[in-house]
Amino acid sequence: TLLAGLAVADEEKPSPSLKWEETIQGFEKQDAATPVAPGGILFLGSSSIRMWDLEKWFPGMPALNRGFGGSEIADSLYYFDRLVVPYAPKVIVFYAGDNDVARGKTAEQVTNDYKAFAAKVHEVLPEAKLIFVPIKPSTARWRLYPEMKKANDAIKALTDMDEREVFLEIEAHMLDDKGKPKKDLLLEDGLHMTDGGYQIWTDLVKPQLEAVLAGTEKSETAPSE
Repeated sequence: TLLAGLAVADEEKPSPSLKWEETIQGFEKQDAATPVAPGGILFLGSSSIRMWDLEKWFPGMPALNRGFGGSEIADSLYYFDRLVVPYAPKVIVFYAGDNDVARGKTAEQVTNDYKAFAAKVHEVLPEAKLIFVPIKPSTARWRLYPEMKKANDAIKALTDMDEREVFLEIEAHMLDDKGKPKKDLLLEDGLHMTDGGYQIWTDLVKPQLEAVLAGTEKSETAPSE
C-alpha cells in the first residue's frame, strides 16, 4: 500500500512544463489577434529559436516563430496540441536539448525526448518534415558538450531512419581548426549566437525549406489523377 501511495503521489505531481503556461497563453492571444494560415513553417524550441529573426533571415517565407527561451524538448511535447497542431505546419524547424543537458539530463534522456516528440509529429502530421538543429557547441557549456554530442549522434541515427526527418549538420561550421567553438559566432554570454551563427544556420536550413515549399506548390498545381 505504501508503494501504491507513492505511485499515486507521483502521478499527481504537476508537470514542470506548467511553468510555461503563461507563455503559451501569450502565443494563443497573438494567434487570436492575428490568425496564422496553416501549412507554413514552424520554428520551435528554446532561445536560439526565439532569437532567430525570421523576417530578417527568411523574408517572404511563411515562417512562424514559437521559440520560448529556457525550454526543453519535453516542454514542446507537453504543449504540442497548442504549440504545433493549430498551425498544421508543413515543416518544423526544431532546436532544443541545450537546456536539457545543462539541467542534468543525460544524452539518453534527451534522445528519448526527441524520439517522443518526433513520434508525435509523425502521428499528427504524417506529411510534415521535421528538421532538427543539433545542440550547438558553445563556450558557456563546453564542458557539457561531450554529453550533448552523444545526444546529437544518437538523434542523427534516428533521423537517418526516417526520410521525413533531417539532421542539420552545424558542428563543423561552428568549430575552429582546434575543434573549439568559434567565439565570433557567440554573444558575450558565450551561449547565444551572433548574426554569424544565424547566417550559418540559415544557409543550411533555407534550401530544405525551399525544397518543401516548391514541392508543395508543384503538388497543388498538378492535375489530379
